[in-house]
Amino acid sequence: MMAQGDTSVSICNQALLLLGAESITSFADGTASSQACSTVYYMVLNSTLGMYSWSFTVAKIELAQSTATPVSEWKYQYILPSDMLTGVPRAVRTSSSANAPLVRAFEINQGGDGLPVLMTNETSIYIDYQKAVAEAQMPPYFATLLVYQIAWHLAEVITDQTTKSEYWRAIAVGTPNEGLRGGYFRQAMNMDSAGNPPEVISDYILTDIR
Repeated sequence: MMAQGDTSVSICNQALLLLGAESITSFADGTASSQACSTVYYMVLNSTLGMYSWSFTVAKIELAQSTATPVSEWKYQYILPSDMLTGVPRAVRTSSSANAPLVRAFEINQGGDGLPVLMTNETSIYIDYQKAVAEAQMPPYFATLLVYQIAWHLAEVITDQTTKSEYWRAIAVGTPNEGLRGGYFRQAMNMDSAGNPPEVISDYILTDIR
């Protein structure tokens, strides 16, 4: 079980423990394990966050209108949040009301400062989007999924055994026949959608793969 308050290093150490490897003190402690963790961690984190619309990542905000004039056919441009995970919002509306119609006529592009902006002819814009979340704010079921995902991606590098990589892939996301949407990923999705996940998660039995 993972607990809130985790860090990137503690999450990687949980994955290394599952693989029977020594723990690290940082991503730059000079060990082979730390180099492997620093290579895969943020790639796996962003991939796992993007696999599903996790409830703890969903945010709704009103966008601030930029003072710059769009260099296109649009009348207005709005500054997109810097913590947005994906390049496109989940929904774009003209008000904060859940019943407000969706805005279809817009374009995502780079503003004059190189940062992403939303261009449209609407005078006010509200968006639903997925935001980046610090490890300390991740619920236990997601942190546990992240540990299994990292164990999968580190397994062959750390153990030099393809079978262990396949094992942890199945634990994390199931088999290719399940579209890689099984395993603990399916369980985590169910807990997230339930809205009230349990504090304690039963761990997989690991002694047979050490």
